[in-house]
Amino acid sequence: MSYIREDFLLQNQTAKDLYFGYAKEMPIFDYHCHLPERQILENKPFSDVFEIWLAGDHYKWRLMRNYGVDEKYITGEATNKEKFVTYCRVLGTAFGNPLYHWSQVELQEFFGCTKEINEKNAEAIWDECNDYIRKNNVTPQSLIEGSNVKHVYTTNEVFDDLTTFEKIKEKGYKFTVTPAFRADKIMNIDAAGYRTFLAKLEEQTHPIATLADLESAIEARLQAFIKVGCKASDIAVERVCPVTEPADAEKVLIKALGGNRPTLEETEVFKGYLTYFLMKLYARYGIATEVHIGAMRNNNAVMLEKLGLDTGFDSISDTNSIGLLSRLFDRLNSEASLPKTIVFNLNPKMNTEIMTLIGCFQSSEARGKIQYGPAWWFLDNKVGMEQHLRDLTATGHLAVFVGMLTDSRSLLSYPRHHYFRRILCNYLGTMMENGEMTTDLSYVGEVVRNICYYNSVSYFGMEA
Repeated sequence: MSYIREDFLLQNQTAKDLYFGYAKEMPIFDYHCHLPERQILENKPFSDVFEIWLAGDHYKWRLMRNYGVDEKYITGEATNKEKFVTYCRVLGTAFGNPLYHWSQVELQEFFGCTKEINEKNAEAIWDECNDYIRKNNVTPQSLIEGSNVKHVYTTNEVFDDLTTFEKIKEKGYKFTVTPAFRADKIMNIDAAGYRTFLAKLEEQTHPIATLADLESAIEARLQAFIKVGCKASDIAVERVCPVTEPADAEKVLIKALGGNRPTLEETEVFKGYLTYFLMKLYARYGIATEVHIGAMRNNNAVMLEKLGLDTGFDSISDTNSIGLLSRLFDRLNSEASLPKTIVFNLNPKMNTEIMTLIGCFQSSEARGKIQYGPAWWFLDNKVGMEQHLRDLTATGHLAVFVGMLTDSRSLLSYPRHHYFRRILCNYLGTMMENGEMTTDLSYVGEVVRNICYYNSVSYFGMEA
């Protein structure tokens, strides 16, 4: 029998009252994820639990590598069952790791299986889950609707095909699927495949020979995204680069177009300008910007060559660019071009620096116009979420917070929203019982409801 109980993570009665009375039944707005929209459109039944649970989930892959598992049983030629059994063996002793909690909750919520995940139970869990899949015709649609998800924002590159989103709309699902606009592959001018990415953008727009050509192509694609409902954008950088001038950025672009790889200094010149250009563009079109800072990517060159991007070889960067983020925000704000922005920070040492900076650029345009995003990636665990809430409440305003997301490629990740909701309710319930805040349950409960769902609906301008 699983250790997950009804009061999981809820340590007092007030926390339970908040969660079960106000948080648990709220819909989910997953405003940042990496689900493949084509999979949602095709809506094919899954063949086995591995396909849903482990395929493409680099969170789980990292845990297995940390245990010393051979890559054969992670992304290699082992059978789906062998990989699944191996993961169960690894998870059985991963005490304190968020996957230890998440996986157990996913097993229970999606398959009704209450067996504890470990090597001893692996075969039985495999059989029970696969039997459930066969009997219940488990599809992407059933998983999303069964999780009470109302809105999903996928993350799509500037040159991606958008017809999939129009076709999804025709399906009549009980949830919306909308692309968030991402130009990272056009910004990362030092990447080996840059000219290939630029060619894809040209196919969707027009030839690009100058910076002005690039800017108009990006704007044209943003307009196409908006036509299919886009309301959010995404920028991911290890560090914020200085804002530079168009002429300097154009020199770097011309060099790249000529087949020459820019230096690190030139790359930062281009990235600094393009970040500024993109955010200014988003402000003009009323598109919210999600800025992800602090990921040091592709550390392992051997595995990058073998498996490609986004396979579990990224880490937390120690680069501090808070001063440059300040200058970026200040310039945009001075030009009345600072969009609604959510800053996601991956280095917990920077929590209060970023939180206090965003407080310098708020306005009445929106409640919480500049947001400190939820605990993200390596921080979306119990320790990280609790620290995030402490820092947010100490230096900002909790009531305007837009709440949790999955940032995941897995359709089984929605219990992360409830994981966060339990931690939120426990945090507030503990303060209430300690006499540190009001004990008006309904008053606090409405704040909880808003954080769980309504704040993000309002922030992005979606229908509730």
